[in-house]
Amino acid sequence: MTATTDQDAALRIASGRKPFVEPLRLGERLREIRLAHQWTLEDVSQRTGLARSTLSKIENDQISPTFTAVQKLIAGLGIDLPQLLSPPRQQARTNGRRDLTRRGQGELHPTPTYEHELLSCELAQKRMIPFKTIVRARRFEEFSEWVRHDGEEFLMVLEGEILLYTEFYEPLRLESGDSIYFDSDMGHALVSTSREDAVVLSVCTRGEAA
Repeated sequence: MTATTDQDAALRIASGRKPFVEPLRLGERLREIRLAHQWTLEDVSQRTGLARSTLSKIENDQISPTFTAVQKLIAGLGIDLPQLLSPPRQQARTNGRRDLTRRGQGELHPTPTYEHELLSCELAQKRMIPFKTIVRARRFEEFSEWVRHDGEEFLMVLEGEILLYTEFYEPLRLESGDSIYFDSDMGHALVSTSREDAVVLSVCTRGEAA
């Protein structure tokens, strides 16, 4: 694993507000998932709401998908984020699975507003999706739309302080050690209010049974 290279790329993208999937070869991985299910581009277009031309350009690395496009791919294809970012794996379920992630060895996935570090990426078909996030956003206006995804989410502030904006409630201030559990299909967004960017741990459930 080229952790140093990925980290440098992630920091460069986050600071420059560039497309957030630059180093990930996402197009090739999307094609692998599509062909594994024997789907045509039209099938994927109908499932995700993305145009065939857009999907073709993503698969051929002609464009980098937006955050909204990635969300549509995840929802429409019935997969989770680690599955989209990693080659599909045929891994049988057992009762003794484990997946260790050493400090700083997660899979980096920076966006203009967040810098995600995906944890436990080796296990496929997980019921939970854990990730650590550096909250880069400083104003709610930095989000073009609400963040939302199927399932439920547990969030704990590890460092700093945030404002949690949600679709149906007033903004909520959370400090280091505070935690909250919420329905993640409700629009939400995190903004750092501390001097340093806040760091949070999130664990999401999948919207559909694995």
